[in-house]
Amino acid sequence: MTLTILKWVVPAILVILLAAAAMTKKTFHVETVIPASPAAVWAVLTDTESYPDWNPVFVAVEGEYRLGATVKNSVRFPDGTTVDMSAKIKGFEEGRELRQYGGTWGLMTFDHQWLLEPVEGGTRVIQHEVDRGLILWTWNSDWIEPAYHSVLDALEKRVAETQDG
Repeated sequence: MTLTILKWVVPAILVILLAAAAMTKKTFHVETVIPASPAAVWAVLTDTESYPDWNPVFVAVEGEYRLGATVKNSVRFPDGTTVDMSAKIKGFEEGRELRQYGGTWGLMTFDHQWLLEPVEGGTRVIQHEVDRGLILWTWNSDWIEPAYHSVLDALEKRVAETQDG
């Protein structure tokens, strides 16, 4: 009797957890307008070697941004610790979109996009991310949008420096 119950209960619990993991998500979205062309913004975003010089969150990127490539991002958390995360480039449209995807399905995945759109006065720059997985039930992600705003500020400053120099 106990084996029969376990035979059905354990798989049912696993199915419920997997469904919950797939449905649990958090979305982060920040944007700004940078007074520069999409090409100028794109040049800074895709210069992975310069990230340590300007980016306060993605403090290092190893690899080249191109469709299908895998890169390693070193991400700085608010307490100063850094974590390396591998990401696959799932979207790469010159001057418009850079999309990175990574993580472990069920536990936590991220789908991070940089989107550039020409607008009057410059380029609308959007960081949009969707995270999914069970870890989101306990993880405090309140720092992400403020940190992404700081990245946009730093990006704007870096673009201005590259245009002045």
